[in-house]
Amino acid sequence: MSSIAERLDAVRARIAQAARQAGRDPAEVTLVTVTKTHAAALVAEVVSAGAADVGENRVQEAQAKINALVELHPCVRWHLIGHLQRNKARAAAELFDLVHSVDSLRLAEALARHVAPDQRLPILLQVNVSGEASKEGFDLQGGVANRAALAALLPAVEGVLACPSLEVRGLMTVAPMVPNPEAARPTFRALRELRDELARRFPTATWAELSMGMSDDFAVAISEGATIVRVGRAIFGERE
Repeated sequence: MSSIAERLDAVRARIAQAARQAGRDPAEVTLVTVTKTHAAALVAEVVSAGAADVGENRVQEAQAKINALVELHPCVRWHLIGHLQRNKARAAAELFDLVHSVDSLRLAEALARHVAPDQRLPILLQVNVSGEASKEGFDLQGGVANRAALAALLPAVEGVLACPSLEVRGLMTVAPMVPNPEAARPTFRALRELRDELARRFPTATWAELSMGMSDDFAVAISEGATIVRVGRAIFGERE
């Protein structure tokens, strides 16, 4: 059975191959190693193998791991990729280097209240472009072609951008679970098109990041412009 280090290297090789096939520099794609439900010892193992970015779904679980690893691995960048409740905003603002899952103006405002003075918290706006009821995010089913939903989204985006202690860096989405990764392509393309539309309308923000793609479909996401892919199972195996 291959080791975590070997599987990490294999995922990195697949990312590089997908980027080159899309005519992109592999360095443009950040691998976030998803460690939810895995013990701190396994997180330490994958970080020792070279993982620099770690993604967690829950604030409380992440806090315990960060506390356990911060002295040994102080340079790890921690990403919150799961749904965030407003009552956890203070802890999230203190713990994470990038929050992927800002899915409402009210949540953004809650985070902004807890950012340390003279600092800015990098965030991504989570958008539900697939229309699945089980998915979190700003509602934009069908992407920018849904003009009514886009018109409703724009004031919320403007409100988030007005929070001086937040730094909007781009968008995040979760694609549907489908047998064929190609079936996720329309979701990834819709997020990229939305990013381009928001960059045109709000040019003062960066909009550089597209967090999309997981173990089964990250190659397709990279071909559609992903700059961050979130991979757990391909590195750690199936969860018990």
